[in-house]
Amino acid sequence: MADLETDHSTHAFGLLPPPARTEAPADADADADAASLAVVVDFLSHTAPDEVEAAALRLVAPDAVYISLNFDNPELKQIEPWAGTAIGRDAYSRTFLRVAAYWTIEEFSVTAAFASGEDVAVFGRFTYRSVAMGRVFTSPFSVHAKVRDGQIVYFQFMEDTYASASSFRQSGSWIVKTTEATEAFEVGAE
Repeated sequence: MADLETDHSTHAFGLLPPPARTEAPADADADADAASLAVVVDFLSHTAPDEVEAAALRLVAPDAVYISLNFDNPELKQIEPWAGTAIGRDAYSRTFLRVAAYWTIEEFSVTAAFASGEDVAVFGRFTYRSVAMGRVFTSPFSVHAKVRDGQIVYFQFMEDTYASASSFRQSGSWIVKTTEATEAFEVGAE
């Protein structure tokens, strides 16, 4: 079990209070782990446009935090409007409704999922095709979620944002210089 007291990633921004510390029998821990995992898997299984609003209403707390791709990046938010930190059930349903409008989901698979108390981790991969440009990309993804009283209260979704944003590229490239010792080079040219 991870020491939640030293996990400052969700508490540094004041988004969630520190979790309560209680000792429970091992069987109760396994039951709590399974229950937390079931809530997150249930939500991820119902993110299609015709299901996500009902899933959010049923499985997400009214004041739940949703962090998509980063905490706050105005430039990425121009490309992917759901990027950043948002609060409430609508943040969950709006994100998945927008994703379905931006991309055709060709494949989405979970490769590992586990829980420790209220903390849930999910890992996998997906392949999307951008609706506007027809560009296909495959990305790994990871989710860190927290479940309390049978509802998601925190959900952080990470993916390859360079690949996802690049799937909308119509033209253009970058000139990049990564270190003092290397020459600048062009990326993204077709």
